[in-house]
Amino acid sequence: MIYIKLALSFLLIGLCAFGGGYAVLPLIQQQCVETNRWLTMTEFADLLTLSQITPGPIAINAASFVGMKAGGIAGAFIASFAFMLPPFLIVSLLYVVYRKYGQVKQMQDALSGLKPGVVGLIAVAGLGVIVDTVWGGTVALSSTDAFSAALIVTAFFILRKWKPGIIVTILACGAAGVIWELAGKLWN
Repeated sequence: MIYIKLALSFLLIGLCAFGGGYAVLPLIQQQCVETNRWLTMTEFADLLTLSQITPGPIAINAASFVGMKAGGIAGAFIASFAFMLPPFLIVSLLYVVYRKYGQVKQMQDALSGLKPGVVGLIAVAGLGVIVDTVWGGTVALSSTDAFSAALIVTAFFILRKWKPGIIVTILACGAAGVIWELAGKLWN
């Protein structure tokens, strides 16, 4: 039963996966955290981190991780394959259509109209992870994790100003988290 649920969920995600890996994250979150409860929001945030630092596209990595957690190695294969199948078929079809009608104004208009929607999807996923990381899911001043908030802001500005790369930034933030926790234990 779990394999069928994984296949159907990731076929649906793959079918709606417009805009690339980051844009599909809200769909993965909705299916895996809210609908099927294969992950908690904290596990989803961890999954995003692991999917980002491992080789390969973030969305396929996420599908593999969810499938592995829910159904072992077979689940990882099924989730990954089910996620990749619809885009493969759609892109194959779109290639034929674009090759024939790509220069038509309506086609260009449709493509430019999709861009704001994709940005919105990425923003929703990012804000969801920020809320879970800084406030534990419910925004309240009393539950604010100041260290996490400061680390997010610092990483954002460092990435924008010096562009050290994603891996360097993630590893630096991970090291900062370890140092912060060790320092907290020493002071207590």
